[in-house]
Order: sequence, then C-alpha cells, then structure tokens
Amino acid sequence: MSPLIDRQIALEADDLPGQAELEKWVGVVLARHADDSRHELTIRFVDDAESQTLNRDYRGRDRSTNVLSFPFEGPPGVTLDLLGDLVICHPLVIIEAAEQDKSLRAHYAHMVVHGTLHLLGHDHEEDAEAEVMEALERDILASLGIADPYAPSNRDSDTEDERADA
Repeated sequence: MSPLIDRQIALEADDLPGQAELEKWVGVVLARHADDSRHELTIRFVDDAESQTLNRDYRGRDRSTNVLSFPFEGPPGVTLDLLGDLVICHPLVIIEAAEQDKSLRAHYAHMVVHGTLHLLGHDHEEDAEAEVMEALERDILASLGIADPYAPSNRDSDTEDERADA
C-alpha cells in the first residue's frame, strides 16, 4: 500500500524533498513492514526554533534536533491507519549534510527512513536495538542507492551522536 503523506512546510525553503521523494522513501520502509497496515503520516519541515521547542517540551532536551518522531497513539479499541508525525529541522539537516559530506537528498532520505522506523516502533536506546535499527537503515538506504550513513567517511560521530537523538 502506498503511503499517504501530509507534507507540511513551516519555513521558507526551496530545497526540501518533494512529495514523490517522501512517498518513495517511506514506501520502501513500509514495504519492509508489510505486517503493519498503517500508512498515513505527516512530515513537517521546521526551523531551529520550532524543533528546539518541540524537543524541549516532549523530550526534555533544550536544543534543536534533526528529526523528531511522534507515533500516533489512538484510544483503546480504535484502529486507524495513522503512523504519526515526523518533524524535520531543515537548517540542521543542511548543516549535518555538509559536515558529513553527504548530499542533502541522501541525508534527507536517511532522516525520513530513520524517523519512519521510529514510528514503526524501532529504537536505538540500547546497543542491541541500535544495531538492529542501523542495519535496517543501511539496507533500506542501499536499496535506494544511498551510501551507508554510518560509514566513517559519511559520518561525523560527535555531531551525529549529539543531534540524532530522536
């Protein structure tokens, strides 16, 4: 089933991923989770201030972050096709892509894949969980023709560890 994405833009930018790219990236993740019928989500592109506010209010971290994931939690007994919301901080994604010597498109694909996996219940709080999630990310991104985002040449570990805490 194709994803239904509500693409929201809360800042001035002309280099954001388009609807078709978002659907492609999310679609590849959902295809790997065919047992989960949820396929509707919002992807909102924000500035540093909105990202920082949400990260502070919902995660207790008073700084902007690259991607925040808000899984949908419906009332008991109510089943909907909603996965949840992704909030992506455009200015930070631009900085990270440059610092990590990645194309903006490749880094956006990584953020969307990473966030969608969170919406599906994956996490990286424990080392074992991180290994599983990162392996999924690598595999999904490789299927899209995108290099391993965790390879040493594609990652500034200090920057990524500080900011990729969604």
